Amino acid sequence: MSAPPSLPRPELSPPAHPLERLPEEWAAVLEAWGEPKYRGLQVFRWLHQRGVFDAEQMTDLPKSLRRKLAEESLVPPLSIAQAHESEDGTRKLLVSLPDERTVETVLIPMKSTQPGDGYTPEEDPDDEPTSAWVTQCISSQVGCAMACTFCASGIAGFKRHLSAAEIVGQVLAGRAQLEASGERVRNVVFMGMGEPLHNYAAVARALTLLCHPDGLGLSKRRVTVSTSGLVPEIDRLGTEFGGQVQLAISLHATSDERRSEVMPINKKYPLAELLAALKRYPLPKRRRITIEYTLIEGVNASIADAKALAKLLRGIPVKVNLIPMNAVDDNPLRAPSWESVDAFQETLRGQGVPNFVRRRKGDDIAAACGQLALRGEKKKVRVPLPTVRS
Repeated sequence: MSAPPSLPRPELSPPAHPLERLPEEWAAVLEAWGEPKYRGLQVFRWLHQRGVFDAEQMTDLPKSLRRKLAEESLVPPLSIAQAHESEDGTRKLLVSLPDERTVETVLIPMKSTQPGDGYTPEEDPDDEPTSAWVTQCISSQVGCAMACTFCASGIAGFKRHLSAAEIVGQVLAGRAQLEASGERVRNVVFMGMGEPLHNYAAVARALTLLCHPDGLGLSKRRVTVSTSGLVPEIDRLGTEFGGQVQLAISLHATSDERRSEVMPINKKYPLAELLAALKRYPLPKRRRITIEYTLIEGVNASIADAKALAKLLRGIPVKVNLIPMNAVDDNPLRAPSWESVDAFQETLRGQGVPNFVRRRKGDDIAAACGQLALRGEKKKVRVPLPTVRS
């Protein structure tokens, strides 16, 4: 049996926090301390597999090394400031960072215990979810610079990038939150606050850490990076991770004029360039790119829009995630009626486009798609709203 082909190694910037070190980087540090290199893997496993930062609890390490590690300031990169639970089981964690900034991460049950409402569940229908599986939505920035009209994350403007440690720390915190219930994080989606590919260096290192077999061990096919359409970084992600990381594209409109109104990034990377990048993305066989399409009444939710979307995506292996817009404070845009959502979905199906409607989860605690925002920050970005068609 031949060995699987080796994947390209991402070009990673040097680690800035102990949690960001890979086993071989820990080995180099410990070797300089006069320790055997294999101790590096042990330390890595304590941090990532077990979430232990107290060196005294690392019981398979000699006391002399534990003392040195204690001097290394092995402290978690974040803490949970608040936790809110929705009626549907969704949990939103407000995470406090060392500089007292905050971001939000959301734990979404992949199999709801609530009665169904007749719409396709939020999870990918290719999965067979169990009640123990959870999808975690994580943030990659404090705030966001993209200024999309339907999203709360950018209202207070962009503050800073998250470090790789702060990104991975959200998953460790989420895992700790689930321990008592016996649930586990099955999927991780970079769909929280921020544009992941705008923070490419930290996200690439975080992906490498999250998927390391001696760490959290997430499968790359169960990690999704969502982007508003930064074309050079889409190409880089495809090259450096061999197309193994799931890609999701926030599309939300079918013409450059309308998409530029909804998503200003389209002015820099218009639809033709974005679609060409999707065609280049090195997808493994039987895999598809997820197209995220927020349905906004009077903006992009007509039957004509559905037909235009099907035509636009023809020839690209995709599945469309239809997202009825969730309410955002101070934003008059709203979701269409469920009858209109049904009609849009059926039109896409009739055109041969696989699609599913994202079921609202966490809406009552502002944890649904597009609702994550900077807490306590004043509105600093004036988001231009598209003209609503009558």
